[in-house]
Amino acid sequence: MYATQSDIVTLYGQNALVVADHNRDGAADSAAVTRALTSASDEIDTYLHARYTLPLPEVPGFLKQLAVDIALYRLALSADVLSEEHRKRYEDALGHLKRIARGEAALVFTPVPPVEGQPDVSAAQPIVSGGPAKLFTRDLTRDL
Repeated sequence: MYATQSDIVTLYGQNALVVADHNRDGAADSAAVTRALTSASDEIDTYLHARYTLPLPEVPGFLKQLAVDIALYRLALSADVLSEEHRKRYEDALGHLKRIARGEAALVFTPVPPVEGQPDVSAAQPIVSGGPAKLFTRDLTRDL
């Protein structure tokens, strides 16, 4: 799962969970929140699978945000309290995921520090600028 109930509270505050208060007792239904977050994570995976090996080595903060927005949309929809803001955040999240799937955007992971005694693979690699002679030059294609 890419996000938790505490991530929702951290991002939007306790009031955001009003969409998960199905019995109107003032407390969010934790099982409903978990189901929505799991469903959101599954939906995210359908987009990420096109570019990344799953499961991911870590969950970038941006992905938590997308999971929360998708989950809140689903919760609001099921509680019949869907707002324009919920819908907009959901559509924005899907837009980001589609760009990631097409390779127009990427997830950013925390760089892994090199292990002592092993070469640093993050060091700059040499640029190779040579190669075989060109097959098509101006001189060779002048009369074509």
